[in-house]
Amino acid sequence: MEIEEAIEKFQDFFKLYYEDEILENAKNDKNFVIVDFIKLSQYDIELAEYLLEEPTQALEAASAAILNLNIGENIDNFNVRFKNLPESRSLQIRDIRSIHLSKFYSFEGLVRQKSDVRPRATSAKFRCKNCGQIHVVLQNDNKFKTPVRCACGNKTQFELISKNMIDVQRIVLEEMPERLDGADQPKRIGVILSEDLVSPITERKANPGSKVKVAGIIKETPITLRTGGTSTKFDLYVEANYLEPLQEEFSELNITKEEEEKIIELSKDKKLTKKLVDAMAPSIYGYEKIKEALLLQMFSGVEKVRPDGSRTRGDIHILLVGDPGAGKSQILKRASIVAPKARYVSGKGATGAGLTATVVKDEFLRGWALEAGALVLANNGMCIIDELDKMSSEDRSAMHEALEQQTISISKANVQATLLAKTTVLAAANPKFGRFDPYDSIAKQINMPPALVNRFDLIFTIKDLPNKEKDTELAEHVLALHQNPEKNQPEIDTEFLRKYIAYAKRNYKPQLTDEAIEEFKEYYVNLRNSDNDNENGIKAIPISARQLEALVRLGEASAKSRLSKKVTKKDARIAIDIVDYCLRDVGVDPTTGKIDIDRITTGVTASERSKVSSVKAAISMLEEKIGKNIPIPKDDIIKICEENNISSDEAEEILEKLKRSGDIFEPKYGFIQKI
Repeated sequence: MEIEEAIEKFQDFFKLYYEDEILENAKNDKNFVIVDFIKLSQYDIELAEYLLEEPTQALEAASAAILNLNIGENIDNFNVRFKNLPESRSLQIRDIRSIHLSKFYSFEGLVRQKSDVRPRATSAKFRCKNCGQIHVVLQNDNKFKTPVRCACGNKTQFELISKNMIDVQRIVLEEMPERLDGADQPKRIGVILSEDLVSPITERKANPGSKVKVAGIIKETPITLRTGGTSTKFDLYVEANYLEPLQEEFSELNITKEEEEKIIELSKDKKLTKKLVDAMAPSIYGYEKIKEALLLQMFSGVEKVRPDGSRTRGDIHILLVGDPGAGKSQILKRASIVAPKARYVSGKGATGAGLTATVVKDEFLRGWALEAGALVLANNGMCIIDELDKMSSEDRSAMHEALEQQTISISKANVQATLLAKTTVLAAANPKFGRFDPYDSIAKQINMPPALVNRFDLIFTIKDLPNKEKDTELAEHVLALHQNPEKNQPEIDTEFLRKYIAYAKRNYKPQLTDEAIEEFKEYYVNLRNSDNDNENGIKAIPISARQLEALVRLGEASAKSRLSKKVTKKDARIAIDIVDYCLRDVGVDPTTGKIDIDRITTGVTASERSKVSSVKAAISMLEEKIGKNIPIPKDDIIKICEENNISSDEAEEILEKLKRSGDIFEPKYGFIQKI
């Protein structure tokens, strides 16, 4: 098709369908119009084909056609953006080949990296200093061009009069994980956005971690060799014509009218919870409480934003700590399949930068660009971290902000940014010595800083203890699965479970009823003020406000699972049962037999703190007797401690701790002195 013919056809098409919209946009200083490709193909299939095969000329013809409509003054360039390209023109990044060059295609992907917006020259006007002739030079390459020669013979004497500038930005698009086969590495491609595609409103749609659909022309750019020459190999990039954000997270699933009716029908089933729990991980034997907690984690609580701008997260974070071979990784893998948006990472293969965000060299601007990590990419979804204990402490510390504030703040290489990470975290770890020691406290065996452990709403321990009855059932279950993999099929299949969760998350934001509030309050107050041994004025704190918030989130998730808009007393009881199960599993002080949250939050129980106080009191008492700055015999301290029911071994251990913390020192063997 000739370009003149294309201009005429586009002109008639715009007059018929888009004249009012073009005029409205021109009045509002919007120099673009978004055209539905389906309408264009219905109007003229030949013109639509011309756009797909010769996009550069076709887009120039479309812009020229709009200028011929005389829509207003001072409009040099009016961009035409095309959406809804046919399915045959949807291409995976990994499938781009040389036959696709200079043609129109659409891509879907995750924004991994984004540069700053910068001006770029499209053309420049020069005046010949000898004869005054004006030369216009198009700036298509990376290098700024000047006129080669004037008609008067001048080759060097040119004066720059003006430049046409447009705003440009480069994003890096990566394939979406759900579109990949098992071991595939997601491929990337650079995308150049220009003019209205980088306006402040559109720019927010392309933040790192967002899912976008880009329609554009695939182009090549030469690779410069170190020697200064040009390589025979070329790099690929996409010159974007249109960008739209894709609906992400749970709303991405398409639910038909029939499926909606099925979902509502299932929600009224009396055995709903059992059916959902059975569908959660049918191939894994036992762990009913853990499966129920994971199910509630999928539904999540309700995020609350207050008038003062502060917000409370609705996401429930869960940590599984257990013996090797107990099925933790299987549970995690299954959760990554059920969750509609999930990222799975493993401890040794994850760094702090890979989890949160990092700053990388930007090839486009020769500066720095922001690249999102797993927690940001899983925004409004789930991030599953296996082998959390194998990560280095520096890398683990990067998670603190993401777990509670649900943002990632980064300040590196002159890039300051705060990225959203409304991500639910499910993590698994092994005990410090590989397997649980039944004679030592569980809290001491979790090889993680208490500040990080404390941010998890629920902590489950999975112990692999010999038990004839349980072992027989487990062996039968595992061997039956090997004999017949189709066995133990749950009533609800995975796809329907995902849609049920998505539907509940999308449509329900349950509120607490007075009965549920009363139930939570009663449990919280009674547990905190239960009959505690008041040793030296130090009381054990069985539960803190953080666990109270966890109770509320679990109650809301339970209401969502029933497709209810109210959190009832029954939901409150379910939440209390799960939290109580976790506290009794991890938070019981073996000395007193009572729940003490400090075992999880600080690693030091109230009874331990009480003993430390007794030892300090003994040192102070002896110091008053003997005199200040005089070494105190260690044996005298141990004698007083034994009178206060503290064994000599415990006293020795506490003195060692006080030495390490810098409260006391040992001037000579067997003597102690305060610092």
